[in-house]
Amino acid sequence: MRHLMSPLDFSVEELDRLLDLANDIEANPKKYAHACDGKKIATLFYEPSTRTRLSFEAAMLNLGGSVLGFSSADSSSAAKGETVADTIRIISSYADICAMRHPKEGAPLVASMYSSIPVINAGDGGHQHPTQTLTDLLTIRTLKGRLDNITIGLCGDLKFGRTVHSLISALVRYPNVNFILISPEELRIPDYIRENVLRKNHQNFKEVVRLEDALPELDLLYMTRVQKERFFNEEDYVRMKDFYILDKAKLELAGPDMLILHPLPRVNEISAEVDDDPRAVYFRQAQYGVYVRMALILTLLEVEVC
Repeated sequence: MRHLMSPLDFSVEELDRLLDLANDIEANPKKYAHACDGKKIATLFYEPSTRTRLSFEAAMLNLGGSVLGFSSADSSSAAKGETVADTIRIISSYADICAMRHPKEGAPLVASMYSSIPVINAGDGGHQHPTQTLTDLLTIRTLKGRLDNITIGLCGDLKFGRTVHSLISALVRYPNVNFILISPEELRIPDYIRENVLRKNHQNFKEVVRLEDALPELDLLYMTRVQKERFFNEEDYVRMKDFYILDKAKLELAGPDMLILHPLPRVNEISAEVDDDPRAVYFRQAQYGVYVRMALILTLLEVEVC
């Protein structure tokens, strides 16, 4: 039995097979429509989510399985003081696989230690978001045709942005990936990512403040929102929330083949006028999230479809 806590839990070869499976699911959905008949996924979401929770549920339903779970801690026994360890022990009796989102770093890892079913980390605080990373990798590989030899700009909240931390950790395993880290001083990448991931792997990276300075160099721009829920006070959030706004005027500085990704939800860091630009692929990215989660469920449940 395997769990997924980090994108590094899969080797590069295993990731390639997972992404190949996701592409096949996209091309041949009917082939997989009954792959998980009789199987159940529990979605245990201790903090709000739209895309991640619903895409897990859509993934299992598309595979012929069923769904149970909760969408907030207030609607679970956590409100009564039940521990994650006790919750997963119970859920293991009800479901075949579990996706957990939790505001505390490491909570899904704790769950995996007490679980008798596969546990998927669906986001833990500001730490990791591996299934978003799988979605990002599928989007990049499908639309760019490669995961190597790229220059990617990561813009916005790089301090608390778990999607950014996971994506960097995954991409450093591919050759000739250059990172441009675009953030205000207060939201720079954490030291452990800078030192233990980027420098330790001898990655080419630079840190800049101005988005305009980076745009001409990029193959990919990964925008993120400033996350209100991670700030300790309202004043700091209000000061930082509009630091970056991507609009048509700024996009004139970018190349014609640059892709714009965003894990969503978007607040106002990407102007709505950008949505019609062919380089904007964030809504397609959300659709790829269903395919990759379908592939992940099949992989962790060891279901093979001929």
